[in-house]
Amino acid sequence: MNEKVANVATMASEAAQIADVARDQILRTADAFAELGRHLRRHSPRLVVTCARGSSDHAAMYGKYLIETTVGHVVASVGPSVASIYHTGNMHLEGALFIAVSQSGKSPDLLRLTEAARDAGAFVVGFINDEASPLGALCHRSIPLCAGRERSVAATKSHVLAALAFLQLVAHWSQSQPLHDAIAQLPDALAAARSVDWWPALSSLVDSTSLLVLGRGIGLGAALEIALKLKETCRLHAEGLSSAEVIHGPLALVREGFPVLVLGQEDASAESTRHAVQLLVQLGAAVHSVLPVAGAQPLPVVAGLPAASSPLCQMQSFYMAVHRLSTSRGLDPDAPAHLSKVTETV
Repeated sequence: MNEKVANVATMASEAAQIADVARDQILRTADAFAELGRHLRRHSPRLVVTCARGSSDHAAMYGKYLIETTVGHVVASVGPSVASIYHTGNMHLEGALFIAVSQSGKSPDLLRLTEAARDAGAFVVGFINDEASPLGALCHRSIPLCAGRERSVAATKSHVLAALAFLQLVAHWSQSQPLHDAIAQLPDALAAARSVDWWPALSSLVDSTSLLVLGRGIGLGAALEIALKLKETCRLHAEGLSSAEVIHGPLALVREGFPVLVLGQEDASAESTRHAVQLLVQLGAAVHSVLPVAGAQPLPVVAGLPAASSPLCQMQSFYMAVHRLSTSRGLDPDAPAHLSKVTETV
């Protein structure tokens, strides 16, 4: 574990383990993902459906863009309430790939929807941290996240490892050598990102009440996750948005000094994200951006990463700093108000 975070928040201590548990997931699950990739190439799904909530759903958003841009299959997120409280009958999921993502694998609504999807003819895959959970028993293939025990209420390592599971799925399904290379390099990249200091940027939010967090494409899930963590641990009203969507209405929120965090990766989304940053700067927003843009304060990153790795490493750097923002606002990052570690919804 990184010595810098010894004797600090459990959240930060757990986040410091991400590189090690990522390496463990890669080693432990390589054969399972290889077999799953072969299955999906032999039995190409009609569509892909994800089922998740919170941080797990943000990992699924990352996976959605990877699947759609690499494999070319449409991905839809289905609300668990469709089955749990609306009791929808046949959802016509014959031939679909259904992916359930969960830390605990215990929430009744996810269990009910997964059962309904299997009954409707979907091929069900689970990415689950608790290997003995009831969700795993409902899946045709259950692959462990390998994050280990997570005591802090706010998820860190389980979120990144859920995203890594999607990266592994897509790499094996598509047989993409660049994605396999990104996976092989990821533990070292995460270890490097652990030492990238985002506290100077986050320290500017100590007295803030509201901000926007922007991302696009495979970076949108990370933006949503950062916004959630700022709500959970810092009681900040943070809204995660696509850098394309921000100009369709939310731009009206921006005034002089309004804080904005912008994520990004060097792929086809970079140019449009830079354009959005330029517009925000012109409007007087206080922008911290991963992508270099004149007038925006830089958010430091590990140089030279593949685009697929960038959102995961940006999450790592954020996780190592957000506990300091929480404590600077007089809060306990390990015990967010009104929340518990396992949330069971119906």
